[in-house]
Amino acid sequence: MVANPQFNCMAPQEYLEWELTQEIRYEYIHGEVFAMTGGTKPHNRIAGNLYTGLDSYLAEKGCEVYIADVKVQVSLYRQVRFDSKEDET
Repeated sequence: MVANPQFNCMAPQEYLEWELTQEIRYEYIHGEVFAMTGGTKPHNRIAGNLYTGLDSYLAEKGCEVYIADVKVQVSLYRQVRFDSKEDET
């Protein structure tokens, strides 16, 4: 397992420039940088199976599926849960 070096909070562009000089892969989450471990054979097989299934299902819906090494930015959203049962207190 790779130890995570300690970083001060980085801006996204600062991280992208820094990452180009690194020998291992990192993940950037809310300004924090985390080293990523290498994959295993079982992990690789699971990822491949998930990719195949998702790609087949989502291709006709106009979506794209990526298996690795693609940078994406995901916007935050609030997850809401609705419970239809009335409170019985």
